[in-house]
Amino acid sequence: MKETVVSGIRSTGKLHIGNYYGAVKSFIQMQHEYNCYFFIADLHSLTTHPTPADLHGNIKQVLVEYLACGIDPEVSTIYLQSDVPEIAELYLYLNMNAYKGELERSTSFKDKVRANPDNVNAGLLTYPVLMAADILIHKATKVPVGKDQEQHLEMARTFGNRFNRLYNQEYFPEPYAFTYAKGLVKVPGLDGKGKMGKSEGEGNAVYLSDTPEVIRKKVSKAVTDGGPTAPNQEKPEAIQNLFELMRIVSSADTLDHFEAQYNAMAIRYGDFKKQLAEDMILTTAPFRERINEIASDTDYLRKVARYGAEKARESASKTIKEVRELIGFRSF
Repeated sequence: MKETVVSGIRSTGKLHIGNYYGAVKSFIQMQHEYNCYFFIADLHSLTTHPTPADLHGNIKQVLVEYLACGIDPEVSTIYLQSDVPEIAELYLYLNMNAYKGELERSTSFKDKVRANPDNVNAGLLTYPVLMAADILIHKATKVPVGKDQEQHLEMARTFGNRFNRLYNQEYFPEPYAFTYAKGLVKVPGLDGKGKMGKSEGEGNAVYLSDTPEVIRKKVSKAVTDGGPTAPNQEKPEAIQNLFELMRIVSSADTLDHFEAQYNAMAIRYGDFKKQLAEDMILTTAPFRERINEIASDTDYLRKVARYGAEKARESASKTIKEVRELIGFRSF
């Protein structure tokens, strides 16, 4: 029997190259080897954006782009978190045995409080409990997460094990972090520092849906310096980031050519960035075409969402039925 994988997908907008190479590419492989549940985390998004301007539009965009990348709704289960009410019910039960002190010690909670001191809501505090419910509802054992989510995964194990102890049953298995990569993939942004991400500003990320004109404009504004001042010198972070991006989207020959030019102090950043932009355009072209095709097929999207909800609820309802019985709820 295949092990179960659960992974949450953000519902706050478009996917960029970093999302694809950092996570989605692995999802495409996982779905053929494991029993995969990929959910669009629309409930989670309300913890920091309780009144989104276009929640449905954001969700649709994410669904379209994940389908365009290659997640197959016939092979894996892709669904909206809010379409599976059993998740909210399990969240309630787990909250009864989650303690204020341990939730307040969560690193992400502390970070969110510092960033949004005027929006410290109960959902933000209990975010790890909802994440645990997302995982435990399908009794998953593998969870693809980044370094920043490892503490939440540890808490999911804590809540699952606590439930098992309280009701004297080895019911929930322990979920662990999972990745195909030897190390976490970090795709740099165009701003010369850190990783590619929407939170760093629109100009930092190249989105899969960006037009060629937009990509050329973004890459042309990427941070560079005055050029190397000595042969074979170490590259500063901003320049190394651009070379890392070229390593992802360009051929080995192209990368070797510009590496040699840099080491010989002969590199022209204008030519380098033009080549990088064209290679990014070629890399994103299949996604862009597929995104446009799927986005216009409302009937297909509706069918995918309904089918995903049915498959997810089949698993979730079985878990909730058993959890209710273990707790002691009975129908008269």
